[in-house]
Amino acid sequence: MAVVTIAVSTNPLDNPSDRDLVQRCVGGDTASFRLLYQRHQQRVRSTLFQLCDSSTLDDLVQEVFLRAWKGLPKFKQTAQFSTWLYRIAWNVAYDYRQAAAQNRSRLQVIKNETPAHYQALDLAQLHYQDLVQRGLEQLSFDHRTVLVLHDLEELPQKEVAEILGIPTGTVKSRLFHARAAMRQFLQQQGVQL
Repeated sequence: MAVVTIAVSTNPLDNPSDRDLVQRCVGGDTASFRLLYQRHQQRVRSTLFQLCDSSTLDDLVQEVFLRAWKGLPKFKQTAQFSTWLYRIAWNVAYDYRQAAAQNRSRLQVIKNETPAHYQALDLAQLHYQDLVQRGLEQLSFDHRTVLVLHDLEELPQKEVAEILGIPTGTVKSRLFHARAAMRQFLQQQGVQL
């Protein structure tokens, strides 16, 4: 029987920390930023998917990383890169939702003028991908954000508070109310909890 030995590198150059990559990026190293993107893009994408319309997901992810690249020189090395990046993702989601609300208001005015032409929009809005997504849609943006970051992205409450710029107690309160609302929605849909 042959014994296979796997060599594990302990060289920090093989797997640089986010902090090291950020320092390299500030120095103009775009390859380091590519590594940061590869390391964090899936979680950013997942968070944005839960907070925004999936049809614009690629554009929103791109916007997050564009803002991150532009903001790297101002990034405080005392903070965690991932926390800072989540804050950017939250800001992008918030901006998107604000713009979408304004567009819906404009559409409503147009729809009232020619309702038959816009009936298909209502049907598209009623179609959701799954039950959880529909439940999330029922929550306020604040409750939805806390639930997504803590329960789905598994971030600690302290980090969620830092990302959103609110006290930890507020995170706990919003999380309690978001879970209660989600539980109620699921029970109304016939899900046994």
